[in-house]
Amino acid sequence: MSHTTDEVHAFDAHATDADLDDLRARLAAARLPETETVFRPAPDPQRWDQGVPLADLVDLVNYWRTEYDWSSFETRLNRIGQFRTTVDDLSIHFLHRRSKRADATPLIMTHGWPGSVAEFVDVIDELADPRDADTPAFHVVAPSLPGFGYSDKPTTTGWGVEKIADAWVELMGRLGYSRFLAHGGDWGGNVTTVLGGMFPEHVVGIHTTFALAPPGMTTDSLTTIEREWVEETRDFWLHHRAYAKQQATRPQTIGYSLVDSPVGLLAWLLDKFAEWSDTEGSPFETISRDRILDDVTLYWLTRTGASAARIYYESPHSLDPDLRVDVPSAITMYPGDIESRTPRAWTQERYRQIVRWNVPEAGGHFPSLEVPDYFVKDLQEGLAAVLAAAR
Repeated sequence: MSHTTDEVHAFDAHATDADLDDLRARLAAARLPETETVFRPAPDPQRWDQGVPLADLVDLVNYWRTEYDWSSFETRLNRIGQFRTTVDDLSIHFLHRRSKRADATPLIMTHGWPGSVAEFVDVIDELADPRDADTPAFHVVAPSLPGFGYSDKPTTTGWGVEKIADAWVELMGRLGYSRFLAHGGDWGGNVTTVLGGMFPEHVVGIHTTFALAPPGMTTDSLTTIEREWVEETRDFWLHHRAYAKQQATRPQTIGYSLVDSPVGLLAWLLDKFAEWSDTEGSPFETISRDRILDDVTLYWLTRTGASAARIYYESPHSLDPDLRVDVPSAITMYPGDIESRTPRAWTQERYRQIVRWNVPEAGGHFPSLEVPDYFVKDLQEGLAAVLAAAR
């Protein structure tokens, strides 16, 4: 890599009163469309057939404007420990929580879209210093993807998943972690897969909730449940991926709305929290309003709606079809994650050493927010299996 610096700087998040006042003013002045023509009172999952229902959005906008406390989220970020460092002329923001345990293993955790480091704030402490002394501990590093949160926005093309993985190796080395574990979901799962596949000299092993199989797999040897997974996933890719097509082909166009209108941004992101979580009629069945607004407000204050969308433009095909992962891998397929439930027979064609395979009873695309206690336990057990296999 060129033009890197070894300097790592402490960073504190602090939104100005002017920015927060502007947000509230825009929320108060929002122009909203009419009620959806498939209106149904809650609870009814079909209320979302045309997108975010007006009544739900109005309630959340009012709460965001009058009750939500951004400063408490900033305090939590600052307590964990925030830093920035420059890699390839791009300043990368990351959370870094060192464990008190002498036997702790470095772990890099990568979020996806429409997520952010907000996905990990509630689970980092237990991962770093678990209550059970027999549970593995980790020095946790959680970077913001380029163009997300407090990381810089790329000004040129090229920041796809392979370059991001390369930057993560540089980042971890700069922190003194020449060998480390990796976890990720969504785009973070793709970055984690690239880390395991391309950098086995640095990556001890991986845990992912988003394991994509190579192309060309057949359904011949699949179980009935696995065939249902495949059909549901195919239906998702055929009929529910308009957002991805837009962001992969015209991120600048949708970006104007996402950066200019907090209500537009909220609706664009909330739609995915609703559709991808393991719920019946609302994402708030499992994720609190505050946790979703932590994420959305981070996008708003950093003006990253457009720059974050560009990750779809940079990596439209996600992974090299020939990429294989030979390091120990733990894979968890949450049942409510309609975007990625891959049969094990397919998965092991890419991940050659699966040391733990887990299908929980509940949880969707955002397990660290939906089922945080289970997510932590699963990650601890999965990485324990990885570490045992790597010895």
